[in-house]
Amino acid sequence: MSRLQHLLKLMCSVLILAELIRGNNDDMEVLIELKKFLQAHNQINRGAYDGWLESEASPCNWQGVGCDAGGRVSSLDLSSSRIFGPIFGNFSSLTGLDRLDLSANSITGELPDDLNRCVGLKQLNLSHNLICGALNISSLTSLKTLDVSQNRFEGGISMSFPATCDKLTTLNISSNNLRGSITGLFDNCSSLRYVDLSLNRFAGQVSQGMDGLVQFNAAENDLTGNISLSMFPEGCKLQFLDLSGNHLFGNLPNSIANCSGLTYLSLWGNGFDGKIPPGIGTIPGLEKLILGSNNFSREMPLELMNCIALNYLDISGNNFGGEVQGLFGKLTSLTNLKLHSNKYTDGIVSSGILRLPKLTMLDLSLNWFTGELPTEVSSMTSIKYLVLAQNNFYGEIPPVYGQLVQLQVLDLSYNNLSGGVPADIGNLSSLLVLMLAGNQLSGEIPREIGNCTSLLWLNLAGNKLSGQIPPEIAGTGSNPTPTFVRNQKDAVQLEIGTKKCLSVMRWIPIGYPGFNYVDSEMSLKDCRDLEDRILKGYGIVTPPYVQPCIILGYVRFSRNLLSGHIPPMISAMRNFHLLLLDDNLLSGVLPSEICQMPLVALNVSRNVISGVIPFEIGRMILLETLDLSFNNFSSGLPPSLNLLFKLNKFNVSYNPLLSGNVPSTGQLSTFDEQSFLGDPILSLRFADYGPHSESNEDELSSEGTEDHPAKEETMVSVIAFIVFFFATIVIREYHNLMYVYLGYKTQMCQYEDLWRYVTLELCNQVKKNSESSVKGHVVQVLNC
Repeated sequence: MSRLQHLLKLMCSVLILAELIRGNNDDMEVLIELKKFLQAHNQINRGAYDGWLESEASPCNWQGVGCDAGGRVSSLDLSSSRIFGPIFGNFSSLTGLDRLDLSANSITGELPDDLNRCVGLKQLNLSHNLICGALNISSLTSLKTLDVSQNRFEGGISMSFPATCDKLTTLNISSNNLRGSITGLFDNCSSLRYVDLSLNRFAGQVSQGMDGLVQFNAAENDLTGNISLSMFPEGCKLQFLDLSGNHLFGNLPNSIANCSGLTYLSLWGNGFDGKIPPGIGTIPGLEKLILGSNNFSREMPLELMNCIALNYLDISGNNFGGEVQGLFGKLTSLTNLKLHSNKYTDGIVSSGILRLPKLTMLDLSLNWFTGELPTEVSSMTSIKYLVLAQNNFYGEIPPVYGQLVQLQVLDLSYNNLSGGVPADIGNLSSLLVLMLAGNQLSGEIPREIGNCTSLLWLNLAGNKLSGQIPPEIAGTGSNPTPTFVRNQKDAVQLEIGTKKCLSVMRWIPIGYPGFNYVDSEMSLKDCRDLEDRILKGYGIVTPPYVQPCIILGYVRFSRNLLSGHIPPMISAMRNFHLLLLDDNLLSGVLPSEICQMPLVALNVSRNVISGVIPFEIGRMILLETLDLSFNNFSSGLPPSLNLLFKLNKFNVSYNPLLSGNVPSTGQLSTFDEQSFLGDPILSLRFADYGPHSESNEDELSSEGTEDHPAKEETMVSVIAFIVFFFATIVIREYHNLMYVYLGYKTQMCQYEDLWRYVTLELCNQVKKNSESSVKGHVVQVLNC
């Protein structure tokens, strides 16, 4: 009998072994099928799957493939594998698969029905792809972790939940286009601990009872209603709660105190009113409190002083009015304080906020403060980000602001500040962002600004600055690396603003390359990510049409009274990608050295720059915007401009001395007449401008001119030139006259001298090209 049992056991072992071998072979066949599928859809860029060797006996050593003790494929990790195209439609044949990760690829299309047959899956990650359609995974009842964030799923989720949430502990469906009511949808999902529904279009009320959740994020949806007392029951385990950017209203219940482990609370951008509950002050570990853009009353609970771990407080956008509350000056653990958009009129100094010992970031923008800028900021030895923009401050910028050696962002834009830019700014070697636009600043740009070796975002537009651009500016932004390295070591995301890109919208030149997509539709997360990239030196990536470009910094001196030549040394500013010098009184030639800058945008329009357009500009292969309009450029368009294949905005209008032909092929031929207005001797006869009939043109040119065709053509050209020339002069001189009136109130004789200078310059240029019969007649007409 014992021999029979032994024989039966041996036969069972053989059968099991055979089944395992067969199963292993089946898995390998499926993986080979997967490899060929991916190769067929990805001809060039391929991931590690391309190295799977079919000659090997087992796939368990293949990169990204994991096997269980029996040699069956149990996990498959194809994340960041440069996969493009639809999802493979036979994963269900891997019957032992319990973990599948396809995240961070470019997978498109809808979820295949096959995926719903992978009933053994416990972990599924499809995040950061382009998958669209409905989210239907109702059969995956063994799931413990599901992440489909950053995709294009749409429609409701009721077909999948609560059907799949018996064992589900982690759910992330953020950043999609999902909608429908979530009221009560997760109430019976007792295992859930981490839920992220943010950046969708979910409606309904917040579910009752969060005693089991550790993290709940429903930011930027369409949730409505109020929050009841039962939302935060006894024993609440919440550590992270974000309900920002919804339509919630009413009072915040004091039962929030039951969540004693809470470290992050954001209710930004709702309609909460009444008093801030004192129960918040009983949460000892609270680190980040964001209550901005609500309607809370200005009375602050004294219990907040018990939050000894509180380092980040945003209570902006509540329209408190009056003085800054004195309680804020007693929260000594604060490092970030945001009080913008509150209609404050006073109390910056008396509240004590300038004496907070650890404060690194202070935002008081968009209030109603008046008077001179507070000199007491000199005691803020830790301050890195100081934002006082869009108030009514007047007077000069105090030199003590140049003593804040840790400063990385100084935004004083859109006030009524006067006087000069203090030379002490040159002491700020860590300064990354300097925003002084929209004031009444005058005098010259200080040479010391060249000492700001980290400065990459420089905006002085819309002032009354005069004199020449100092050559020393070449040192600006020459070595930002030490500052970036320090910021990159900070694991916490750096951010300046919280209300829909307010800071970013002030900082950036919207409409220029790299910034076209920044508008009011950006999510709060997008804004924070963008600010973080700026401050850590990762820059802004322009859309990769042909060759991606990372925008690090820009210079904007637009709408001032700057004069003289553009210094050739500006070419040393290799970390700048936008140079915007429009609406000034700059003269001389455009230096050819400018081509050494990696510019994506160059705007020198509305100046009095003369001479030829440098041939070297054609070497600026990153250039997308080039505006040379309203100047005195002469001669022809350099052929090298046709090599700027990324150029999509081009304007040389109102340069009456430009001559020659616009090429009929190449990049310049893609621009229409709007790019060449007011250029009377520049020929626009290129093929792409609508239908032309050579026979009709011949008939028109010969009709009535048979006796003197050359003379008639010359007279037409002369008349056209005179009309366009005087129209250009009127437009330009009106513009300059406004500057003179606002800035210098120049006497009329000086104005006539400027006109005479332009006219003589025109004559000199035309005389140099007197071999042209048309230009010869122009010389006679103007009696030069």
